[in-house]
Amino acid sequence: MIKKAQLPLQTLNLTVGFAVWVLISSLLPFIVEDISIPAERLAIVTALPIVLGSVLRIPFGYYANIIGARLVFLISFIILLFPVFYISAASSFMDLIIGGTFLGIGGAVFSVGVTSLPKYYPKEKHGLVNGVYGIGNLGTAVSTFSAPIIATQIGWTATVKLYLIVLVIFAALNFFLGDKAEPKVKAPIMDQIKSVYKDEKLWFFSLFYFITFGSFVAFTVFLPNFLVSYFGIEKVDAGMRTAGFIVLATAFRPIGGWLGDKFPPLNLLMVCFAGLTGAAVVLAFSPSIGLYTVGSLIIAVCAGAGNGLIFKLVPTFFNKQAGIVNGIVSMMGGLGGFFPPLLLSAVYSMTGSYSIGFMAFSQVALVSLILVIWLYYMERLKLASDVFESTGQGILVTNAEGTIESVNPAFTELTGYAEEEVIGRNPNVLSSGRQSSEFYTTMWGQIGQEGEWTGKLWNKKKSGEEYLELLSIHTVTDSTGEVLRYVGTFTDITPE
Repeated sequence: MIKKAQLPLQTLNLTVGFAVWVLISSLLPFIVEDISIPAERLAIVTALPIVLGSVLRIPFGYYANIIGARLVFLISFIILLFPVFYISAASSFMDLIIGGTFLGIGGAVFSVGVTSLPKYYPKEKHGLVNGVYGIGNLGTAVSTFSAPIIATQIGWTATVKLYLIVLVIFAALNFFLGDKAEPKVKAPIMDQIKSVYKDEKLWFFSLFYFITFGSFVAFTVFLPNFLVSYFGIEKVDAGMRTAGFIVLATAFRPIGGWLGDKFPPLNLLMVCFAGLTGAAVVLAFSPSIGLYTVGSLIIAVCAGAGNGLIFKLVPTFFNKQAGIVNGIVSMMGGLGGFFPPLLLSAVYSMTGSYSIGFMAFSQVALVSLILVIWLYYMERLKLASDVFESTGQGILVTNAEGTIESVNPAFTELTGYAEEEVIGRNPNVLSSGRQSSEFYTTMWGQIGQEGEWTGKLWNKKKSGEEYLELLSIHTVTDSTGEVLRYVGTFTDITPE
């Protein structure tokens, strides 16, 4: 019963954490009416919670493995009571900075669930499970939609205090319903970091999540004030439009994870980055509110699906180090939400337009698309290499002139020749002398005509021992029919 409750419980935990995380940005149009904040500092107020919420994801993911999700969520909600109460009594820009910074704990809890929940499900469901957990992103929609409506009735300070009640309730829920028996993984954090930091896939996934989740957070934080100031719409209307963006992006997160369970996730990620690139180009031309809405919705779909796909890829490639890798990748995603608002604000202050900032975003998305394509082909090459290295058949590859270019470990095991001993030499180094020259003439004649040959012949090991092998030779050609290389595969069939 307790184990089955973890997915809904942790998803709701994330919802609450994210609702608190964007508390200030959701109420900023109301806060600035009471607290004087220079225009150039507005981005700082909304960005600081994102910074702490991003950086803390590494230790939060790590400790989710060490002490379990139950305690990490419980402690986080108790600590969040203090900055939320402090903000409710804020009267200056510095109060918002101090309290807002510690709201980052609400965003840091993301790495807890993506580390904990896969322990309860088989690998083929990890994409869907992490995608469902990611629905907790709706917490940002809850705040951006409901907080302004409530604030118009009771004021923003009383609205903030309502979050204290929610935090106490969820601290109690985790105390009673959290899984005390969750499997723990106790490995020193530095050992885990050392085991993964040289793997380029860690940094690729970090960049990809920097773009997908970063664009989600950036638009969540940026849209309410932008829609009011740039298009002149009402504050509640801006909140509802932003909430629509969040709902759509969040809905596509489990869809992306589910699709990643069914189809090659790297292929799907290519589609996401192509969509982000195109949509950002549309936004760069400062369109009307209609085109701006279309571009934003495309970004919501692609960013949401991309988020789900990336957390399908992480446990696939980093099963034993999922906690620390989830923390690093999700940290980079959170930081991805920190820089775009600052960049857009800086560009707008210098040029009076957001176009250059959106165009820069499109170029970063394009670079990510290129890297996904590169990673896809590298994985295909690695698969071919793994097959080459692990097969039990001896494999020998020569160029068109018959000079050995590569051999596999099984070749060495069967013949006794190490790779460096045969590279650059002719395969006749293995010849036993038993076959006549007419035998080889006939063999190569068939290869020239049909492109392949299979038969038995006697060869000689490095030790001088002769053995009978079943050999297949295949010709590799280019699109014009020009011979590029020959591939020979063989097995030892010497009679006992």
